Amino acid sequence: MLSSGTIHSLGFTCLVAFPFTTSVALLLPAHAQTQAAALPEEVSQMQPEPDDPSNLRPLTQEDSLLSLQGGVRLMTEANQAVESQDYTLAAQKLQQARQVFNQLSNFYQQLAESFSGIDNRIFNEHRQNALQTAEMRDEATYQLALVHRVQNQPELAVPLLIQIIRSQNPTRDLGKKAYQQLFELGFVGSPFPPSGNSEPTSSATPER
Repeated sequence: MLSSGTIHSLGFTCLVAFPFTTSVALLLPAHAQTQAAALPEEVSQMQPEPDDPSNLRPLTQEDSLLSLQGGVRLMTEANQAVESQDYTLAAQKLQQARQVFNQLSNFYQQLAESFSGIDNRIFNEHRQNALQTAEMRDEATYQLALVHRVQNQPELAVPLLIQIIRSQNPTRDLGKKAYQQLFELGFVGSPFPPSGNSEPTSSATPER
């Protein structure tokens, strides 16, 4: 992790867009459309059983569009860029990782709220997922702020550091580190904590 000038290692995968095929389907003959409509059912019949260990679900793989593994891979790529002193690429990768983790956190939070009072097991699972991905979002945000410091762009680092403090709480480790960065930049005048350390009092929260 970077502190006052050194950047810690990190990683993630780039997002891509799927093409739309609706307009093409409208141009197909009726017979072809019938065959196309039947395809999903045929494909579903060919899918392996959920308990089959060879069944690799797409959103659990590193190259997926929206996954924890994908976000981690992006942070790893950012770390490699930092080691090569390619800070522009590192900033791009960290911004992508930050967006992916934030989306995941919000989606898991929405799922948790949907199962509140219905299934406590699923509610707790998704609530924990939301907190975990929010933590990883804040870590990516912190590393991005440090990259901006290395690039002599404090005006870009300050808003990110404040976001971390709001999410993490100033008494938590990452919140204290973010505040320390603000102090070193000269944005705040008083150090925190003034003496000793405080115990964490809350968890990271999903951004809206």
